Amino acid sequence: MTSIHKPPVDATRSAFLGALIADAVAMPVHWYYDQRALERDYGTITGYVAPHNPHPDSILWRSQWTPPSAKFDILREQAASWGKRGVHYHQFLAAGDNTVNFQLAVELHDLVRRDRDYDPERWLDRYVAFMLESGRHRDTYVEEYHRHFFTNLAAGRKPINCGVRDVHIGGLVPVPALVAALGSRHPDLRRIVRLHVNLTHKDDDVLAAADALVRMLIDVIPLPEALTPSGDEAAAILREAILQHGRDWISTAKLRDWAALSDRQLVGGTLSSACYIDDAFPAALALAHRYAGDFAGGVFANARCGGDNCHRGAVVGSLLGATAAIPDPLLVGLSNGARLRDS
Repeated sequence: MTSIHKPPVDATRSAFLGALIADAVAMPVHWYYDQRALERDYGTITGYVAPHNPHPDSILWRSQWTPPSAKFDILREQAASWGKRGVHYHQFLAAGDNTVNFQLAVELHDLVRRDRDYDPERWLDRYVAFMLESGRHRDTYVEEYHRHFFTNLAAGRKPINCGVRDVHIGGLVPVPALVAALGSRHPDLRRIVRLHVNLTHKDDDVLAAADALVRMLIDVIPLPEALTPSGDEAAAILREAILQHGRDWISTAKLRDWAALSDRQLVGGTLSSACYIDDAFPAALALAHRYAGDFAGGVFANARCGGDNCHRGAVVGSLLGATAAIPDPLLVGLSNGARLRDS
């Protein structure tokens, strides 16, 4: 890819677009833990690809959820695919599409931009309506936190009280959306991010990681009146922000130890490629640090590592998108790209 898109003055939007791109690139190989199978089925990931069945690592055959009632059934037409072997989690999405959690992030971004403010009650109304609309997102798999939320909602809890403790990196997906919608200099940004993530992921480590990601984005996104840093300067700023705000998960010493490892030895070997925040967040930070200044390289590397690459993409894609040029083919091929650029 040689055609390069120069980031707009509002790098917050580039950060969010970067997260969406990283998700869409990773989508066909999401939750592949057998890296040889990943290469066999999709080759070397260098752009958007449609998913296909079978998915050799799919656990949908042993995933179960019984809707509490038809009124609160969030699986609907997708329920027929649960309990079957080899079913791809995102089988009905097209190349360049986003998975359901990132589709929700776009809805959040649009709502907050429209209202010019964040209101958790208004968001929860939109979230519930989105998840209950048949055929809305076309995604087969919905994470545990969605299922727990709607089980609690059906039991009579108020939406504001339906979240549960969830330890997965998927809780960070809304962070770049809120930064883009509110602006990186919004005085209450960190409080709002914590409030929002806590609606569904009531876990201290996830909340701490979300706050760290916000602080990194604040540091690397230049003020509107400031000059955009050069490529090398922006990469250096990113690496410094990762080390400063991610010090509970990553360090110069660890990066030195990991330097000789390939991406897949690091993510999937030394660090688990699974979704749990204690390994998933440092894995994402390590990739963002390693590929600072190289958006496409970092996004493709994240996808090729497999595991929960979609949700790691919220971190890798947003940090690299805020600080590095995004190739035009990735912008043009993103299904939600025009919607974001025109908002």
